[in-house]
Order: sequence, then structure tokens, then C-alpha cells
Amino acid sequence: MKNFLVLLLCIFSFASIANVFELEEQPKFGLPKDFKGSELCAVAEQTLTYIKNNPDDKFAVHSGAVINAKSKEATDATTNTTEITEATKVKAVKSEVSLDRVKSTLAFICQTYREDVRAKRASRLHDTKFLQENFEFIRWYPDTKTADAIAEKSTNEVKSRMLKSIPTDSIFLTKYYTKLLTGSPIKTEQYNQALYALPYDEEQLSLAQAELQKSKLTRFKYTRQEVINGVLLENNLAKPLVWLTEEALHDVLLQGTGVLNINGEIRYFNVHRNNGISYNYSIGKREQARYWYFAEVPSIMGYGETLASKIAIKPQVSFAGNVAQLGLGKLIMVSYEVDGKQVSRMGVLADQGGAFDNNLFQLDLLVNSYHGWQDYHQANKHLPDYANAWFMLVKEAH
Repeated sequence: MKNFLVLLLCIFSFASIANVFELEEQPKFGLPKDFKGSELCAVAEQTLTYIKNNPDDKFAVHSGAVINAKSKEATDATTNTTEITEATKVKAVKSEVSLDRVKSTLAFICQTYREDVRAKRASRLHDTKFLQENFEFIRWYPDTKTADAIAEKSTNEVKSRMLKSIPTDSIFLTKYYTKLLTGSPIKTEQYNQALYALPYDEEQLSLAQAELQKSKLTRFKYTRQEVINGVLLENNLAKPLVWLTEEALHDVLLQGTGVLNINGEIRYFNVHRNNGISYNYSIGKREQARYWYFAEVPSIMGYGETLASKIAIKPQVSFAGNVAQLGLGKLIMVSYEVDGKQVSRMGVLADQGGAFDNNLFQLDLLVNSYHGWQDYHQANKHLPDYANAWFMLVKEAH
């Protein structure tokens, strides 16, 4: 009877924890597919370069302290004031995450890909046995408590329902894409909203310098709605980079990147700095007060403390998520069911967004570039809303 009560206490303690990261010795996941090893390596390499070159970026370049939570066994034992066994100690230590291990994992991805290419063999990055033999897997159980609290406040019925439906063992797997849009180099009746460059009074300031002068700067003075109503244009406060429709503007502000066809030429625009207003998860895109200023870039870009340092990311192998708490560069596997079969994919945490502030229940997969909802939905309707997720670390022998 005593053992039974202890078991109940263990189950209760695990279920009541808002967010848990647990080492799994034998994870069960489906056949890795739907991604290219070459592109996974490209994002891993770009992210590793950022981590090495920007050690002072404390927001993103760190081990991810929340992942270093105790394993389930250690948590249960501590909660129930029983002694932690030697086996549990080992398991808890093995789940320790360090920045060096993150770097080694990213490097190992490219090492494996290049060895396979040179050997002219099938990619071992798609080999379940190889992955289980060479990586440790830390299971991510979502923070459903926070998701439920957000759902209660949300005015969006669909969003509220989906947040309340997050399973206790699966994260919320959303998808994002870059918007394929048409634009105009000049303002027209149709294309009457601009993507603005950084305001003129901030063009020569670093981010740190701007933060010291924020009470005086244009960027921090206006909401999205005020910009849409013309305050920047009327007062000549910032340069319009390109013109698009108001609906397209909201989409680009939400997604962070615009892929624009302008007079037959494809050009890329990426968020640069925002007006300091937080993203409000409980309201729709049109109601958001947060506004981003943009810059033209050579490709789709992910996280970066400065525009020049942003990480070039690729579809199907890049995740956006809570970089502040999880740490940049985590290799993540998600597994889910498609047409009755379990499949999985790997990607790198290389992007972020305002929706992930205090959000440890969701990942956003970059899927591709689309003109709109219809072609996006047609290409991705097979992907589920929830998935099992693991952080992957190459075993320390490598």
C-alpha cells in the first residue's frame, strides 16, 4: 500500500509540473523524412557560426537553463523526499545541457552529412538506428498551464480551442511561411502601405546606442495603427522600402519576412527593429500594436542580434521558438502520425518571435514560401497540430 501511495505521488508531481524535460533512453519516433541533410547542415553551420561569433548575446547564446531541469526520476524522488538512487543521479547528469554540447551537436550534423556524401551512401541523418546510437534525447513536455491561461484570455475561438487541446505529452506544432507577395516601388491606390526602413533619426545608431536614447527616437513613438494611418509618411520620418497592400503588410509583420515580386524581380525583406511593444498572443494580427521596421536582405533570415549577423535559414529544417529560455541552436526532433504511419523530422532552433515570450508549449516550423492560405494549406494539410518533441545532443564520446 505504501509503494502504491508513493507511485501516486510520483504521478501527481510529474503531472503538476508546468514544464518538464526528461531524458529518454529509448525514444520512440517515426522514420525521419521530409527534410534534406544538406539543408539541415546549412542551417546548423550558420547557427554554429553565430554562436561562436556572438558569445556576448546573452539573450540567445546560452545552454538553455530550463532544459537542465531534473529528469522525471530525479524530480519524483526529490518531491517525495526519498533518496535519489545512483541510477537516477547518472540519468540526471546525462541530461545536463551545456553550450559546448550544443556546438558539438551542430558540428556533428555537418560532419555526418559530409561523410555520407564523400562515401556516396544514403544519409545516416535519416537512419533511425544511427540517430538512437549517436544522440541523447531529452523529451519536451509542454507547459500546458500557461497555454490554458492564454486560451482563457484569447478572443480568437480557434486559437483558444487549439491551446486548450494541447496534449500533456506533445507540443503545439505550428507552421510559418514567408509570404510570396507582389509589391510596387512606388505608392499606388492598391499598394498603399510601406515597409519602412529604420527611421532617419536612428540610421547611424547601434542597437545599444538606440536603447539609451529610446525616449527620443521615432521608432518607439508610434503603434502599428498610427503608422498605417500615415504618421511616418506625412512627417517624412522614415524611408519607404517598398509598397504593398494593407493585408499583405499585416502578414509580413506577423511572419517577419516578405518575399516580394517587384516588377518581375524577387526581393527579400526582413524585420530589423520594433517599436518596443510586446506581441499580444490573445488578439489578432490587425489589432497588434507592435510594429517592425524592415531591411532588405539576400535571403530568408532567422535570428540575429543585428541585421548583419542574422542566420540564413532554410524551409523544413528551421524552427522558431522560445530562444530566450531554450537557447539558440538546439537540434530538435518532432514526431507525429501521417496517414497512419509515424514519421519524424529534425530541425534547428534558429529563429524566434514575439509569440514565444514565456511560451514553452510551442514550436513553429518554417515550411516554405506561399502566395496565401490556399496553397499553404494544400501543401501542409497533412501536418498535425501537435507532435512529440525531443532535444537532441550528440553523445559525448563524439
